Amino acid sequence: MRVTRPMLALSGAVAILALAGCGSGGKDEAAVPEAVTGSLEHIAAEAKCKPNMQTDADTIRQALCKKGKEKYVLATFSTDRGQREWLNGAKDYGGYYLVGRKWVAVGQQKTVTALQSSLGGTMEEGSEHMNPGGSHNKGGHDGGSSHHG
Repeated sequence: MRVTRPMLALSGAVAILALAGCGSGGKDEAAVPEAVTGSLEHIAAEAKCKPNMQTDADTIRQALCKKGKEKYVLATFSTDRGQREWLNGAKDYGGYYLVGRKWVAVGQQKTVTALQSSLGGTMEEGSEHMNPGGSHNKGGHDGGSSHHG
């Protein structure tokens, strides 16, 4: 059986993530590339994404990207403080966050983990207790009895 290149990249990213959690220096640090920096367009190019801009403001720029069938959000920030404030609010909704210098990629775990091999960055996880099912439920339609039996 032939292993396709995307599968190799994904397994490599998973292995890198596992190694990064082990904590002994040396080769582990070389496995994850140094986090990319620059504009949203530059980071998107590194991730092989054609960004679909959603927000283009002075403090935050945010775009949707696709990796295979999966979508993820790529956001850049003008300040470290702005990035941290955004992350603190966003993580209440759960999800997986790949965090670099003044940028964040948000998506499903396998998508964000695979991005780490090309973008670098650090993995962070949202609040699981707020959103155990992985869907963004805040502001949902609660009017009426919606018991499904």
